[in-house]
Amino acid sequence: MRGIFEDELKKLHGKFTEMGINVSEAIYRASKSFIDHDKLLAQQVIDHDEQINEEEIKLEDQALMLIALQQPVATDFRRIIIVLKASSDLERIGDHAVGIARESIQLKGEHRIEEIENEIGEMTNNVRSMLEEVLDAYVKEDEMGAKKIASANQKIDEDYAEVREKTIKVMKQDSKVITGSASYLMVASYLERIGDHIGNIAEWVVYNETGHLAELTPDHHPEEK
Repeated sequence: MRGIFEDELKKLHGKFTEMGINVSEAIYRASKSFIDHDKLLAQQVIDHDEQINEEEIKLEDQALMLIALQQPVATDFRRIIIVLKASSDLERIGDHAVGIARESIQLKGEHRIEEIENEIGEMTNNVRSMLEEVLDAYVKEDEMGAKKIASANQKIDEDYAEVREKTIKVMKQDSKVITGSASYLMVASYLERIGDHIGNIAEWVVYNETGHLAELTPDHHPEEK
């Protein structure tokens, strides 16, 4: 029976990792659609979100079935619950990618600011690196690797603050860029929130190893926890 449980739990972890890879791709495509003014790509991100939602539902069903059939002990039960919690954060990250894609479609005005768009592109790269690192820590049950996410998320917060400061400054100087610049603020905000959700996943990885839920990153958006 123990071997069956471990095999099923391994499958569950595999599904979670696959979902994480799909979410990472959604982040990339959403940000690219915004920077490239690609409304078709943005719509593809929106349409693909249904698949990510379905992946979360299947994960939940598989996890609950494992609990019902295998009757895990306390430590095993915790490992399953972590999958449920972390997959919920992945789903929320996917929602924020959709938010970026919608900004791409709704964006009006031809006055774009290359410097800020480059910084948004860099924020996207940093966020995706964070997500890859936390997925790796999850698979390896790497407590120290997960804790490193806290410093990476601090960098995302700093990037967001910098984009916000520069954008507001430009908006004050040139009224022609106000409409487009408002979208810069929204997209940077979505990326910052994605960083927070990745921080949440890191906390679940640490909890899996220690049994204690420690806050690794400040909670800027408590309504989305």
